[in-house]
Amino acid sequence: MKKLFIQAFKMLLLMTLLTGIIYPLFITMVGQLIFPHQANGSILYKDDTVIGSQLLGQSFFDSIYFHPRPSAINHNPVPSGASNLGLSSTALREQVNTREKEFREKNFLADSIDVPSEMIFASGSGVDPHISKEAAFLQVPRIIKSRTLNTSQSILVYKLIDSMTENRQFGILGEEVVNVLELNIKLNELIK
Repeated sequence: MKKLFIQAFKMLLLMTLLTGIIYPLFITMVGQLIFPHQANGSILYKDDTVIGSQLLGQSFFDSIYFHPRPSAINHNPVPSGASNLGLSSTALREQVNTREKEFREKNFLADSIDVPSEMIFASGSGVDPHISKEAAFLQVPRIIKSRTLNTSQSILVYKLIDSMTENRQFGILGEEVVNVLELNIKLNELIK
């Protein structure tokens, strides 16, 4: 019995060493060597100041910026998650109707124009950093008005969206999207 206990204890120590120390250190080293930007959170800097992560959506509610999709957790990554409201939920229906109305009003949209679904439904994580190219284009008139842009500057905003559009994953999954934080950073650089 004592021999069996000693063998089991040795196995526990070996597995703890392998899976609790060696493997995590190896994966951390590989990440730092091959993908250092991603392994460190895809952090974005401006003038040596952290302004966010490419992977986490942020709140932008000023009319001069592109707005992100709604978040059930106010874009707070610590309790990342969704509202868990189902399609039969009255609360969800009210939220969707309110968000659609607000998006239409803020962006001067006619009733005949469809509001992209990501602008009325919160993401599953609550911190999705992307919106569709269509959602970005629909926000341009508001940005043009808020920033009082001339025609040539307005054209540059549309070109900026095109240049920052990320293709579908593997060419078939999802849709073309733009990262809202990166888009707003470039917008500030483009229009000063």
